[in-house]
Amino acid sequence: MNVKHHRVEVNGLRLHVAEQGEGPLVLLLHGFPESWYSWRHQFAALAEAGYRVVAPDQRGYARSDRAASVEEYSLPHLAGDVTALIGALGAEEAVLVGHDWGAPVAWTTALLRPDLVRAVAGLSVPPLPPTGMPSTGSSRRTYGEGYYQVYFQEPGRADAELAADPAATMRRLLVGASGDNPDRSWPRPWIVGEGEALLDGMPEPAELPDWLTAEDVAVFAEDYSAPDAFTGPLNWYRNIDRNQGLMSAFHGLRIEVPALYVAGDRDMVTVLEGVPELRGMLPLIAPKLHADITLSGCGHWTQQERPKEVNAALLDFLAAL
Repeated sequence: MNVKHHRVEVNGLRLHVAEQGEGPLVLLLHGFPESWYSWRHQFAALAEAGYRVVAPDQRGYARSDRAASVEEYSLPHLAGDVTALIGALGAEEAVLVGHDWGAPVAWTTALLRPDLVRAVAGLSVPPLPPTGMPSTGSSRRTYGEGYYQVYFQEPGRADAELAADPAATMRRLLVGASGDNPDRSWPRPWIVGEGEALLDGMPEPAELPDWLTAEDVAVFAEDYSAPDAFTGPLNWYRNIDRNQGLMSAFHGLRIEVPALYVAGDRDMVTVLEGVPELRGMLPLIAPKLHADITLSGCGHWTQQERPKEVNAALLDFLAAL
């Protein structure tokens, strides 16, 4: 994989970016708890089709700098990083593709800066403009204290549990939330049982699925080898309620650029409260919706589990712009 790595200064932080190809800029925004490497299967396909593909480690993640305070991981900060990154890369506009947390960042940036965003694609997480996610109070009422986004709010607890054994954490999360999880009760909301630890509901897998190798796990584990490596990523969740206020002025705006949504039918996000209804409203939220695609048997890690299908959907979308 002929991918170049370098660092770009964005809003006072140095972000590690991976890059391949020349042409119109396509920014790939990863989710939790991943890195640029989650897009490893997309680089060559998009670059060979004539695009400049750039995937950053977003603020607080992996090889990029960490912000000084929890408050600096708000949605406006994250969207601000994307807009600044477009300029720092010498481009006037970009197509944004986001997965998991990267999807709300992509949707929000497209919502606020259509002058910079040619088009936007979200994998797994549909657009919930302008706040990105429901408040923790709403989630607590629906799912209780064990719901993972609520569980993440306590400083230090999830940080330490995830960092105790990064390789095991990655194996358990990547397989547990995938379409290959042998527990047929999935997809379901990620809820930590009373008296349990965060990953108790995702046991160590007996074997890795075909789309995930031991080498892949090792790359992710290395990026999260520091004792506090998960704190920056978790701080994104610790701004969910702050985002409700910061983004309140933008209620009612629609995503006015061409859009694409792709999700697996075994993705836990698709069964969360309100998501099926939200998905039905996509043409109203994003009037230039190109397609709403469901991948059979695919879980949460869309572009890793189904790279050929995701690449085909992205290339079709890009060709239509």
